[in-house]
Amino acid sequence: MDTEPAAKQASRAVIPLAIAQFIMVLDSSVMSVSISQLVEEFDTTVSTIQLAITLYALVMAALMLTGGKIGDLFGRLRIFRIGLVIYAIGSLMTAIAPTVEVLIVGWSFIEGAGAALVLPALAALVAGSYEGPARARAYGIIGGVAGAGVAIGPLLGGWLTTEYSWRWVFAGEVVFVVFVLAVSRWITDDHVRERFRLDLVGALLSALGLALVVIGVLQSGTWGWLQPLQSPITPFGFALTPFVIGTGLLVLWGFFAWERRVAARGRVPLLDVRNLRIPALRSGLASLLAQNLVLLGIFFAVPLYLQVTQGMDAFQTGIRLLPTSIAMLAAAAIGARLGAALGARALVRTGLVTIVLACLVIIATIEPVLATTPFAIGMALVGLGAGLLASQLGNVVQSSVPSEARSEAGGLQYTAQNLGSSLGTALIGSLMVGALASSVLGLIAADPDLESAVRDQATVQVSQGLEYVTPAEAEAALLEAGYPAEQVDDLVEHYAASQLWGVKVGMLACAVAALAALPATRRLPGRRDTAALTSA
Repeated sequence: MDTEPAAKQASRAVIPLAIAQFIMVLDSSVMSVSISQLVEEFDTTVSTIQLAITLYALVMAALMLTGGKIGDLFGRLRIFRIGLVIYAIGSLMTAIAPTVEVLIVGWSFIEGAGAALVLPALAALVAGSYEGPARARAYGIIGGVAGAGVAIGPLLGGWLTTEYSWRWVFAGEVVFVVFVLAVSRWITDDHVRERFRLDLVGALLSALGLALVVIGVLQSGTWGWLQPLQSPITPFGFALTPFVIGTGLLVLWGFFAWERRVAARGRVPLLDVRNLRIPALRSGLASLLAQNLVLLGIFFAVPLYLQVTQGMDAFQTGIRLLPTSIAMLAAAAIGARLGAALGARALVRTGLVTIVLACLVIIATIEPVLATTPFAIGMALVGLGAGLLASQLGNVVQSSVPSEARSEAGGLQYTAQNLGSSLGTALIGSLMVGALASSVLGLIAADPDLESAVRDQATVQVSQGLEYVTPAEAEAALLEAGYPAEQVDDLVEHYAASQLWGVKVGMLACAVAALAALPATRRLPGRRDTAALTSA
């Protein structure tokens, strides 16, 4: 047998896998900078577009474990290809969507379902295509590409949205999917298909539990965490959020109990809970959740500062985020090579500490006038830290489980990442809005130049809810609400100063979250353990 063509094929496997990973993470970041054009084009509301974004994350998180198990049942490479076809159908439907309802079906549901099939299979196929140090490098590339997609998305989406149309992004995805399918023969599938009955009850419980948790977290900014804001119902006087999340956690408890029961009966569970006893797997999943929480929190706070306070458009915002992408790709590639020498634990901890430093640097630059060079350094440090994390965690998760559990581990991996993403956006967003409101109230109360009637009116309005808008939009809204013109300038000044404070609080929260994740790294492989993993 000629091993040279096989080796060449294996070396190329990362190309279609990395492109598939990039496509999977591109959508949300592109849609986030295209909201205003979508609202105008479909004659709808911002909340409707935000619903579409929420449903996309929800479908992926809810179906990820089931998608991984389907790969075990029918073959990982086959399901990878089928998932890509489903994803392309959704992308095409989104690109030509005549109404927002068609967009939601195509993007949120069809693309989300396709991604839930592709991503767990993708994680397992990397492990099947590579061995030893090459596997670690491949996971570093995949992780770097995933993070870069989050950062490049606003740049690409902003440019296309400004110059052409957001629809070109989804049309382009169809072309990329066709290319990935054409070269998917480069991917090695070492998995032997299993014969078992899919655990439908487990699939339903996991989907329902994760869906409720994600819905609760994502709606917390609208409903409120405890104090009701726009909660549809108020059980016992509280917001609906904790009850939805609590119900989701209760359903997930029932899911784990059911999975133990299925395994005890000798059947194949959706999730082998015994794998969660593996310390490296638990630490890897916790670190992945923390990575995405912090990264998505930063990518919520920073664009808000650039667009609302600095008045930049989507493309200009993407340019300011470019140092993150470049540093992330470089750090992921270098970190994959350093893993065996330094150990996953050391590199992940270095990455988290680097992100803390990056947040502090960025906080120092959050002023009315952007400090361009220090800000770029801070964003590059974000990419450096995130790249080091990405270079290790995928390999740790996959290498810590037996080969037959790789799809299951892939499902857990991307479930943790999606939960982290939704938590990052919701938690950091809630903290920023809360800091904005409290700062505005404090400045209004301390301003002796404001009339008492204006102060009381503004206090009531802020207490009812506040959003991040440009100072010009705030001024127009205040004048329309009947505030005296001579008092509006002071109120807008307080509002603009409070916006800066809110962004600083959000970035500080990201730094605290990164520090809080350090104890979760305790069970990650050290230098000797990582060397053993990469040589396996």
